[in-house]
Amino acid sequence: MTDTANTATLPEKVDPSTLTELRSEGPDHVLIDVRTPAEFESEHLDGAINIPLDTLKEDPERIASEIDAPPVLVCRSGTRASQAAETLTQAGIDGQRVMEGGMLAWLQSQQDRDLVRGRERWDIERQVRFVAGLLVLIGVLASLAWPPALALSGFVGAGLVFAAATNTCAMGMALAKMPWNGTAEQCDVDMAVQRLARR
Repeated sequence: MTDTANTATLPEKVDPSTLTELRSEGPDHVLIDVRTPAEFESEHLDGAINIPLDTLKEDPERIASEIDAPPVLVCRSGTRASQAAETLTQAGIDGQRVMEGGMLAWLQSQQDRDLVRGRERWDIERQVRFVAGLLVLIGVLASLAWPPALALSGFVGAGLVFAAATNTCAMGMALAKMPWNGTAEQCDVDMAVQRLARR
């Protein structure tokens, strides 16, 4: 496969101002937020459909069959949205776009425009930083009494390096499944299909 073929499948990146223009032009796209339900509940763009990345990856072909317009994918910073775009490409969806910089970029440039706010929660990336930092601290302090405990800090460091190199995060995926990251309205594949069908 040539480099040209590889770049042809890459999703188009749109900045928040371009997304605002798209939204004003009419409903010729579907806005999918791939963050956890708790992150979505905290704040999301008006009209967005919440289909968490984990749910999307469970049965991408079934979810893709309900997408009737080019999707615009949103997450916190753009990383999960890019992963969702790759998954949808493999499921046969073309023309998807990723909001570059995610909700962080939207909040910086558009502020409260088209924003729906709910109960504030820590996003997954903040939780990962907290848990990783806490585990390193525990490893260092415990090693003062039992030197082998320092291996915990090394293990966490190695995990962070691997996460950066592969652009994945096992700790983040595990935290996303924790009860405090849930809401009254969870989203499984059936619910995702229903949300798309009601659009």
